Amino acid sequence: MPHRFGPVTVHSDELIVTPRLELHLIPGDDLIALLRAPDTPGLLADKPYTNEHRVLLDDPGPLPWRVPQVEEDPGRNRWFIRFAVLRSTRVAVGSISFHGLPDADGMVEVGLAIAQPHRGNGYATEALLGMWAWACAQPEVRTLRYTVAPTNAPSVSVIRSFGFEHRGQQIDEIDGPEDIYELTAADFRARFL
Repeated sequence: MPHRFGPVTVHSDELIVTPRLELHLIPGDDLIALLRAPDTPGLLADKPYTNEHRVLLDDPGPLPWRVPQVEEDPGRNRWFIRFAVLRSTRVAVGSISFHGLPDADGMVEVGLAIAQPHRGNGYATEALLGMWAWACAQPEVRTLRYTVAPTNAPSVSVIRSFGFEHRGQQIDEIDGPEDIYELTAADFRARFL
């Protein structure tokens, strides 16, 4: 069954397009600068979008974990942080990233954040759809994972809308208790692609 947001187009590792969003991979050098020198004048001036909500600038989100991985191996960056850009306004409304490369079992976990003024519009759902579509095109990916605090009702609702199954709970050293949800890549492809 297709998801209500419709088709996803994977143009390349650098750009994923959904009906309302573009997911722009942040180049490694920009990723490093966002963490190490976020107030550099003109940091993102050459991009086809603006960052008026200061996504990843006021709160670095996953940058402290992803940047060292990119510095160690720049080839990993294709799995990491993308700006979620609203196509109609060219404004970054959030970010989304896998936590790392697929593990030995082919599992990838994703995390995302949508800027406060844009929450509740389905952008998280649409960004997840795009990222998972891209991931499911990678032959090494066999399982999609999403972890969420059990009290985060909006995120739990989003993940259940995709048909992910609850697989247990873990304790995150920063976020505390999190429920683990998973779906096989084959099931995702059959349902949404």
